[in-house]
Formats: sequence, structure tokens, C-alpha cells
Amino acid sequence: MRRSFFGFFCIIILAGNLTLHAQSVKEHGQLQVTGTQLCDENGNAVVLRGLSYGWHNWWPRFYNADNVEWLAKDWKTDVIRAAMGIEPDSGYIRQPQWSVEKIKTVVDAAIAQDIYVIIDWHSHSINLPQALTFFREMATTYGDKPHIIYEILNEPINQTWPEIKSYSLAVIKEIRAIDPDNIILVGNGHWDQDLHIAADDPIEGFDNLMYTLHFYAATHKQWLRERADYAIKKGLALFVSESAGMKANGDGDLDYEEWKHWIDWMETNKISWITWMIADKNESCAMVLPQASSRGGWPTEMLKESGKKTRGLLRKYNEE
Repeated sequence: MRRSFFGFFCIIILAGNLTLHAQSVKEHGQLQVTGTQLCDENGNAVVLRGLSYGWHNWWPRFYNADNVEWLAKDWKTDVIRAAMGIEPDSGYIRQPQWSVEKIKTVVDAAIAQDIYVIIDWHSHSINLPQALTFFREMATTYGDKPHIIYEILNEPINQTWPEIKSYSLAVIKEIRAIDPDNIILVGNGHWDQDLHIAADDPIEGFDNLMYTLHFYAATHKQWLRERADYAIKKGLALFVSESAGMKANGDGDLDYEEWKHWIDWMETNKISWITWMIADKNESCAMVLPQASSRGGWPTEMLKESGKKTRGLLRKYNEE
């Protein structure tokens, strides 16, 4: 039996002051999917709002406990996404032990901070044997923790829905043999934009599944929201596990107006959302400057425009 977690807000002593986590695992407990809605253990609707780290193999310096603590306490994130790169140099396929260590560091820190954490298989391709090994280890290690959300394939690109569905079923079965109830996020075609196709042929026979939607506001506009609306009407539970305000290539100016449309749409539909990314790359999607500390504690001048905007959004919505 999984332990229940009750209470309202987790009170943390920080620098002599009392600060509140926006939402906590103690507050919501074991997440579940009811119909198309993410809910807490008592059946109340939940909207998680948070941040994704960049690929662990390229920005490992941010994968540390102090950084997670800073984002939880200062940015008020209530969910963090650990994006484990798979194919590139230093990714999981070439360096599995080191990769797992980096992911576990973030997961352990999120549990210590009483926030939810997405374990993200950050790949555009299908690598089923390796995925089964990895998620078997994650479910064995963390399956009894209500903090855990599994994202089993980040952004399929060229695969058909039948191929993605077959892969997903295999990984879901592997996880469910160990962990019966933590949320599993399922990807879909063309960078998680083919929700309408998945909605016409959903995975059946398992509880607590959600389907990922990714958007970049300067590229993805009303047409993608209409696909998502269709998927919801067909009964899919959606989770925006990656999003941002610029173009889909991660660069360019922020489209504030369209980003607001997305935020309003997600809040109206009570859909959880994650913003990309905590990294120092020379792209507008990377939220901090190269000289920013690996461990957080960033003054405003260390944040790029996307970082400032995202921090403001999280502090606004997670403290309401």
C-alpha cells in the first residue's frame, strides 16, 4: 500500500523566514487521472506548473540539489523535469551509469523539497531495450514515491502513431509491473503535436496515463490548440511537458501575446505546464546567462528574458 500524504502547505524555514511552497506533495499526495483531469488523491483538480532542465548531457552543471532547492523556493516551481538525453555523446546509451546518477540527483532533491518530478526519456527516437532497462530501474527505485511522473518518450518525430503506441505499451507494462499508479506521460507524433491521431486510437487498459503536448508560442498557434481541444473532447488527458514563448527552434523573439493565449488556454482547461529550459545555451529558450551559478541564487541580471518571464508566471500562478 502506498502511504497517503495529507496537509495543506509545506512550511520551510529559509534564511530565518517562513516561506510557503506553492503546492506540495504533502498537500496533493498521490496524483491520479479522472476522466481528462489530473487530480490529487482526494479527486480534486490539480494544475502543476514548473520547469524543465536542459539535456543532462550538455548542461549537467545544473543537475544538483542546490539548484532544485532554489527553483522550488524562489521560482515557486511545484514540478521539475529532469531531461535525460539518450543518443548524443554523454547520453544514456553511451554513459548509462553517469546519466542515471545525474537524474537521481534531481529526483532525490525534488523529493527532499516536496515537489513533483518528471523523469524524462529525452529522445526523438525509439530505443526500446534501453528504455525498458532504465524505467525498470526508476520504477524499482522510486515507484513507492508519489512525487514521480514518468515521461517515456520526449518528442517522437518521424515515427507513426502505431509505432509510438507499440513502444509505449511495452514501457507502460514494464513500469506498471512495479509501480501501479504514478502518472505516465505518453508522447505522440511530430514533436507531440499529433494529439488528434492519438485521440482516435488511444492506449487502453491502463490507468493514470496522460498525453504530452509541446508548444513554442511563436510557431504553434490556434491550430494546435484546436487539435488539443479535439483530443480532450475525445477523452485524452493532456499534460504540457514542454513549452516556451519563442519559435520551435528554441530561438528568436518571445511572442508574448501568443504565449498569453496558451497560458490562458491551459489555465482554463486546468492543464499542467512545464517551461523549457534551465540552461545557459546561446538561445532565447535558455533562461540563464553563462556566468550564472550552477547552484541557483540568481539575481535578476543573471536571467535572460525567458527566465524573467517564466519566473514571474510561476510566482504568479503558483502563489494564487
